[in-house]
Amino acid sequence: MSSIFAGIDVGTTTTKAVVIDADRKVLGHFVRRSGTDLASAAMTALEEALARAGVTREAIRAIVATGYGRRSVPFDKLRTGSFAHDTRTEIGCHGRGCYHYFPEAITVVDVGGQDNKIIRLNAQGMRIGFKMNRKCAAGTGAFLEEIAHKLDIPIGDFNSLAQGAGSTAQIGSYCTVFTATEVLDRIRAGERTDDIIRGLFDSVAKRILEMDTLTGRVIMTGGVVAYNTIVAELLSARAGVEVEIAPHPQEMGAFGAALFAKESFSSEAV
Repeated sequence: MSSIFAGIDVGTTTTKAVVIDADRKVLGHFVRRSGTDLASAAMTALEEALARAGVTREAIRAIVATGYGRRSVPFDKLRTGSFAHDTRTEIGCHGRGCYHYFPEAITVVDVGGQDNKIIRLNAQGMRIGFKMNRKCAAGTGAFLEEIAHKLDIPIGDFNSLAQGAGSTAQIGSYCTVFTATEVLDRIRAGERTDDIIRGLFDSVAKRILEMDTLTGRVIMTGGVVAYNTIVAELLSARAGVEVEIAPHPQEMGAFGAALFAKESFSSEAV
């Protein structure tokens, strides 16, 4: 049985698992809601990723967990075979995952469920700086989900609505609560819903640029951009640089964790 390596990213909103082989090729991945039982979410995500890869736990040689709930991963319950395990920060894992695909100096922008991160890597893949927004959920996935709930519009429809908008509404409020009120007031005033939704995505771009200036090659990750490519477009326009979306952006943290698992196992073998 070939050796495989796994990464589990337990986020505040979703839990992701990625399984790779010794050549760093993604064999299987899975995403589910984190819910309140983080241990169960981690186990389910890994089992589903293994099933999609067509392999069993016995083939796992190393697992690395990352994300908000990384210390909740029940490694003892997962230990059907014999494997090493460790935890890494989501900042390190998103950076490592992106550098695999873009092996040069890059800036990684991750829009998560409840925080945004800007990670800078040099040409050797070493982190030379990062910033994180933890003061408010505005401009994150939770922010967009809350507005979708208020508008009674499926969050999955947001990107197509924004893409078809005739203009971009200027959203003045930054707080999630105040923004929801502002949006409802604008709708009552007769503004087009698609223009407002485009304005919401534009406000996400503005919040990112408040954190730091974007220069050089910029790569986006996270569940928000995985389903809403409009964010990268609006961020490109505001930053004046091309913003690219990483492969499998929602699972990038778990992929980076799997790469760390592979590398740690290889170094131990030596």
